[in-house]
Amino acid sequence: MKWLQIHITVDQAQVDFTETLLESLGAVSVTLDDAENQDLLEPLPGETPLWNKVIVTGIYAQEDDEEIDVAALETFIRTQLPTEPMRSEFMEDQEWERTWMDAYEPIQIGEKYWIVPEWMQPPEADAVNIKLDPGLAFGTGNHASTFLCLQWLGQTDVKDKIVIDYGCGSGILGVAALLLGAKKVYATDIDPQAVLATKQNAELNGVLDNLFVGLPDEFNETLKDQKADVFVANILAGPLMMLAPQFATLVKSESEFALAGVIQEQVDDVSSVYSEFFDILQVETRDEYWCRISGKRHSF
Repeated sequence: MKWLQIHITVDQAQVDFTETLLESLGAVSVTLDDAENQDLLEPLPGETPLWNKVIVTGIYAQEDDEEIDVAALETFIRTQLPTEPMRSEFMEDQEWERTWMDAYEPIQIGEKYWIVPEWMQPPEADAVNIKLDPGLAFGTGNHASTFLCLQWLGQTDVKDKIVIDYGCGSGILGVAALLLGAKKVYATDIDPQAVLATKQNAELNGVLDNLFVGLPDEFNETLKDQKADVFVANILAGPLMMLAPQFATLVKSESEFALAGVIQEQVDDVSSVYSEFFDILQVETRDEYWCRISGKRHSF
């Protein structure tokens, strides 16, 4: 089988229409890519930010016995998007698979501590190796804020501890905590896809039995009066500050915490809010401006 890719470059406002158009013409998948090398900040849970200019790619399966009429397809698209840059190409099965998979490599977080794409062999078989499907949801370890949280977990005693992962995304932090010896992880996210991804990645790593994940209402109902020993939240500064009083009720006296998704200019504001409930012990920076704030809950 071959795969036809049709790439169309559009403004942000045209993305939804272009996706719908390509899907209506039989695309088996539609992907979005940056057209101008524009950086994006880490999104809020459940949020999908877009670049100003986006390459929308429709992928079509061509069976061996039935050719796609590329000219007719492009002609119809032109009736709807007459001026937007467009190009098409065919890729073989194996080439398409490698193009996607080659974008990922194992990531070393610390000594004997790795994130490994599920189709690859771990560089160190006897290390703590987190198997991950990078396509499921936000959180692969490549982003500085995720890396900082993983690094912190590797430096924190989580053995036999209860851990909360708030804004879990792909579930990578909760899975890491369990592989590092945590007794139980309670995870939550406002995105149902993140809940599904967390379950799948926990199952992939053999730790699903010790993990609960659900939407916030389910999380609150399940957790009830249970208090965590370790708390990690990798979201953004605004939600972190808004949720600080709630987070303070979820953890034990002197429990350890880490916050990420914060840039340098926001550290003072976030720390000021959290200092009412927590002792701020360390601020760590990666990739110039992404920061992790960590410390302990006040004694009570």
